[in-house]
Amino acid sequence: MEKQSELNRYSVITEKNAREIVMLRGNGCAWKRCRFCDYHLDSSPDQKANYELNRHVLKKVTGKYHKLEIINSGSFIDLDEQTVLLIEKICKDRLISTVYFECHWMHRENISAFKNHFHEMGISVKIKTGIETFDFLFRECYLNKGIDTDQPEEIARYFDEACLLLGLPGQTKQSMEDDITTGLKYFERICINIMTENSCSIKPAPKVIDVFINELYPIYKDHPRTDILLNNTDFGVGGKDNE
Repeated sequence: MEKQSELNRYSVITEKNAREIVMLRGNGCAWKRCRFCDYHLDSSPDQKANYELNRHVLKKVTGKYHKLEIINSGSFIDLDEQTVLLIEKICKDRLISTVYFECHWMHRENISAFKNHFHEMGISVKIKTGIETFDFLFRECYLNKGIDTDQPEEIARYFDEACLLLGLPGQTKQSMEDDITTGLKYFERICINIMTENSCSIKPAPKVIDVFINELYPIYKDHPRTDILLNNTDFGVGGKDNE
């Protein structure tokens, strides 16, 4: 990932579920223990500075698709209050009817009230979560994800969409396909992320990625409820800002 100051934080997704997307900055993920993730480094304890950065990004939102996805290296609860108020204003001013937020399992009890708050303004909120895999032992003993249930239907009680992480050591065609089919069974949409090397100890497994690319990608690349990120910047955010 590029330095925070150089990141592109706004993009437009035109395929499948067309929407605008912004990568905001907050306090950072409260979990911070996943062995594969350094995304939480895009954070700051300075709420004033975060708001100023987020305000600059949010002013680019046009509302062209009436849908807005917000990611922020953590959960919606990690965003400062001023930023959340600005998101509400942007949604109302730009006639955005659906807004997507991220949330870790540890904050699941905060979701209902958050959704209801936006619902009162006529805005539908969809919550995405990083499950990575439905293999409980692999997820919790190897990835250290922090989801203390092995029941996908229980996770789906709180979350609308699931993010999967494929291309890891130990995964197989069967395990990856099982994760995809389980995700599609229980969630409205899934986002498949292929592991990209970062500063963490867990690295991508090239042979596993080849299996996905050759045997599973052709099957699911056009699936209407599936987003696939072969690189973690494929949504257009997170890479170098060329402004």
